[in-house]
Amino acid sequence: MQAFIDKNKRKGYYIYMISDIFNNTSGGEKEGAVEKLISQSTPTIDFFLMVALSVFMAAFGLLIDSSAIVIGAMLIAPVLYPLLSSSMGIVMFNKKLIRLSLTTLLKSIAVGIGAAFIVGIFFGSKEALLANEIMSRTSPSLIDAAIAVVAGFAASFALVKPKLSETLPGIAISVSLVPPLAVTGLGLAFFDGAIIRGSLLLFFVNVIGIMFASVFVFSAMNFYIKRGAATQAIKKEEKEEHMI
Repeated sequence: MQAFIDKNKRKGYYIYMISDIFNNTSGGEKEGAVEKLISQSTPTIDFFLMVALSVFMAAFGLLIDSSAIVIGAMLIAPVLYPLLSSSMGIVMFNKKLIRLSLTTLLKSIAVGIGAAFIVGIFFGSKEALLANEIMSRTSPSLIDAAIAVVAGFAASFALVKPKLSETLPGIAISVSLVPPLAVTGLGLAFFDGAIIRGSLLLFFVNVIGIMFASVFVFSAMNFYIKRGAATQAIKKEEKEEHMI
């Protein structure tokens, strides 16, 4: 009987600890996260310039089979932010935020594939498509999906906690978003259907994994109550930024 009671006490303690992790977030931290996400997800010229530059770098790195260059490209890519803001929009039932985020994401996909296509046309070769860095991003697995989910949890949590925000670039490296877009563009340059299909599948596996995890985290942190702050932040960005 005592063992049963002790077991229930431990179970209750663990539940309390998990609950405290998500609930130990101030209103200021939530508002800061909302404002940062919307600011970083607004479809501006600067945003898409960074997308193009990161994919250019990734495409060159893939062609010469350099993991270091590919990692560098992932560090400067802003594609993670519209994914997180899409998840926040879902949690808040904020259609305007969802539309803004998905617009940015879809345009980012087009810009990224287009940039890699240009690199493939002028610098690529059919033989270069056999590089390990390219082929490794054409066969998504359950492990890739698991990595995306874990990265989504980490990115969402780090975004809300200012002290952890410095870890976001490292999280961006852990999940593959820019390299699959670059591989898709390179495959398109040589009309390689297998590479195009495999890399796009990897990209969307990562997108779904990140969004699934971030929706869970933002829901657990009760971000719905900051719906008004999101609406105000969107209006502010529309006034201050030249959206495209």
